[in-house]
Amino acid sequence: MADILKRLIRLLVPLMVVLIVQPAPAAPPTRIVSLAPSITEILFDLGAGDRVVAVTDFCDYPAEAKQKPKVGGFANPSLEAIVAVRPDLVMMTEEGNPADLYKRLGALGMKTYVFRARRLSELPEGIRDLGAALGMPEAAAKRAALVERRMAALAKKSKAAASGRKPLTALFVIHPEPLLVAGRETIIDDAFKLLNIENIAAGAGTKYPKYTIEEIVRHSPDVIFIGQGPMSANLSKSLLKRLETLEAVRKGRVFYVSELLYRLTPRTIAGIEELDGCLKGR
Repeated sequence: MADILKRLIRLLVPLMVVLIVQPAPAAPPTRIVSLAPSITEILFDLGAGDRVVAVTDFCDYPAEAKQKPKVGGFANPSLEAIVAVRPDLVMMTEEGNPADLYKRLGALGMKTYVFRARRLSELPEGIRDLGAALGMPEAAAKRAALVERRMAALAKKSKAAASGRKPLTALFVIHPEPLLVAGRETIIDDAFKLLNIENIAAGAGTKYPKYTIEEIVRHSPDVIFIGQGPMSANLSKSLLKRLETLEAVRKGRVFYVSELLYRLTPRTIAGIEELDGCLKGR
């Protein structure tokens, strides 16, 4: 009998130790501050909008986000305003938010999450990681898989359409005056590549370079896209007047498109589909 008890003790003691030291799973965050419009969109898209207690001044989608308390700008949020809403998680981006804010929040003992996806190919995994931080991995995995399927469908369609043909060249105008365009390593450039479009500004030294009329004329893009903004319609008339000799302008291959490609969110795919729709029959 004594031997049996000793064996039971040897078996049970390790199990008891595991049970004692095993940490309890962390509770999902319920009071979230979002410091980027893209993060805010994804939070609402995943059904976590009710957990958001504050956003930046630029978080304008969906409409419910506009009703949330504000903590300041994207590049200059107020630390005091963040602390005042008592968040249990502050979500920020690696690119755009102040570099020292992460350290300042950590010094105050605040839990932070950094959304690191920057490029189109990183979006699905970024959604999955964010979902894990929210404690809702299933919803995030489902959404990420849908994004991947839509991207794959666009790539397959574009590859088939481009078979045996020279890729179209294009320019995406962010702002007509001063003339700012989408260059390399941007979501827009990624979208162009997915659609087998050659970005004439990809060789510029910055992501959103200032461009000249002479450069556009020299490259003579097959297509010109103009992002819709508060003043883009009126200012672009002057731009197109100076480009009236280009074939793209003369043949009506100038398209005004939405700002869906300005943020990396699930709606980015709709922005790519919008570009693709403009090219039908071209």
